[in-house]
Amino acid sequence: MGSRQITEKSLAMLRSLPRISLANLRDNPGAKKNTKRGRGQHGGDKHGAGNKGSGQRMNYMRLGYETGNNPFYLRMPHEPYYKGHHLRRQYPPLSLHALQSLIDKNCVDVTIPIDISTLVKSGFYNFFPDQKHFGVNLTDEGADIFAAKINIEVQWASEQVIAAVERNGGVITTAYYDPHSLFLLKDPKKFFQSGQAIPRRMIPPPDAIEYYTSAENRGYLADPEKISQERLKLSQKYGYTLPNLENEPQYTMLCERKDPRQIFYGLEPGWVVNLKDECILKPKDKELQDFYAS
Repeated sequence: MGSRQITEKSLAMLRSLPRISLANLRDNPGAKKNTKRGRGQHGGDKHGAGNKGSGQRMNYMRLGYETGNNPFYLRMPHEPYYKGHHLRRQYPPLSLHALQSLIDKNCVDVTIPIDISTLVKSGFYNFFPDQKHFGVNLTDEGADIFAAKINIEVQWASEQVIAAVERNGGVITTAYYDPHSLFLLKDPKKFFQSGQAIPRRMIPPPDAIEYYTSAENRGYLADPEKISQERLKLSQKYGYTLPNLENEPQYTMLCERKDPRQIFYGLEPGWVVNLKDECILKPKDKELQDFYAS
C-alpha cells in the first residue's frame, strides 16, 4: 500500500470518528477517586455507628455494657463472679521494684511520709477516681531487691509487701479514701485554687471496715498495740530481725500518721489554703471546729 493510500484511509477514518467535545472527554482509568460513600447494607447514612444511642455520640460505654443486649451477668444470674463487677473498687498496681526505682531516681523523697499524692506528683503513677480507682495496690514484684526505709501509706498491700517494707525498718499503713478525697489528692492545686475548705475524709464502707481495722493488714483504724504484735509475728514468720524503731534517727518521721479524718499531711479538715497570699486560713467558730473535728 502506497503512502497516498495510507493518507486517504487515515483521513476517511478521522471523518468517521466523533469530534472531541466536553461530552466525550473522560479521565484516565484510576485517575479520579470517588470520595462519596456507597449505599452500603443499611443505606450508608449511619457510617457504621448504628441508630442513635451512645455509639453515635462518641462517649464511652460503662464496663460490662453489651450495646443494648441483656448483659452476661443478668443472663447468667446464678454465676456470682460477675455480680456487681461494675461497682467493685479497683486499685491500680505499683510494684516494689517500680517504687525502688523512683526512690533511686530521687523522684520520691524518703525523708517525709509517702502517700498517694506523693506518688502522683512524681509523674510515674496515675489513677482515675471516676473509673472506680480507689488508690494504690502495692505489689510484691521486686520484694527481694527493695532496700528503702520509708513510711508509706497505700490502699492495699499483701503480706509479702508488708514484710518487705518492715524488714528494712520501714512502716506501711493501709488507709481508705472516699472518691471525693481521691479527687483532691490527685490534683491538690486545682482544689486549693477553688478557695474551698478542706473536707473531712469519710469512713470506709461496711464491706471494707474489716480490712482497714485489721492489724494484720496494717489498717489505719487498727489498735497500735496489736500492730506491734503483728509486726513481731511477721518477722518471725519470714525469718528476719525486726529493727527497733525507737533507735532510728528518723523515728519521728516513721511514726507520723494521718488522722482518720485527715486528707493531707500537715493540713487539717476545715482549713483553707490561700495560694495567692501563701497563707492558711483556720476556722475560729467553735461550731465549725467541732464539726471538722468530729
